[in-house]
Amino acid sequence: MAKTTFGIKSYMKPTPSLMRRIGDGLIVVSTTISTYAIAEELKYVALSSVLLGAIGKFVTNLFSAEDKPEILLEK
Repeated sequence: MAKTTFGIKSYMKPTPSLMRRIGDGLIVVSTTISTYAIAEELKYVALSSVLLGAIGKFVTNLFSAEDKPEILLEK
């Protein structure tokens, strides 16, 4: 069974599927909002959206799933 960990050391390790989906969703939503905000010349909304999306994606990359090998004992 995979154990989910969180920390800076987990950044370069594989990210669990759920966290990856959440991070990708954050990027999609922030890109959509910032594109609309740029078109409407709402620079503070656009900047806030881009920053929150990037920070959210970074935070979801700090999760990792580590598989612990099962030790089989023979009798």
